[in-house]
Amino acid sequence: MTKSELIERLASQQSHIPAKAVEDAVKEMLEHMASTLAQGERIEIRGFGSFSLHYRAPRTGRNPKTGDKSGTGRKIRSSL
Repeated sequence: MTKSELIERLASQQSHIPAKAVEDAVKEMLEHMASTLAQGERIEIRGFGSFSLHYRAPRTGRNPKTGDKSGTGRKIRSSL
């Protein structure tokens, strides 16, 4: 489900709330979640799951065509 689909579904279920208000609320919530994760904090939504960041250590990779080695930096990914 995309953000647009989420907004459409919520707006149709909550017909007493203007679609623009639903869109603003969803965008604000997602921005707040992104900034919270960027600060390294964990987000827990009871009955749904928790979001957190996972760090991968740097490693040496290899180009399969040329065989050249190259380093990759530390990677950060979010997980549910």
